[in-house]
Amino acid sequence: MEKVFKLNEIDCAVCAAKAEKRVSKIKGVTHATVDFMTQRLFVEAEEMSGALIEEIKAAVRKIEPDCEVTEV
Repeated sequence: MEKVFKLNEIDCAVCAAKAEKRVSKIKGVTHATVDFMTQRLFVEAEEMSGALIEEIKAAVRKIEPDCEVTEV
């Protein structure tokens, strides 16, 4: 299952790469990719639960506290 998130206010490509790496390490996530130009995070997981979505959002905010993560 794939889910797309909008990363509002992500500041730089380095932060985007760090967020991608951190999300990729979350248990249950099989693949994560950030497209910095479109400010989108693409996440593949076996099952996309509400708890996993919240964990993904928290992981991005740890890297970029001012980034608003919304589901697309």
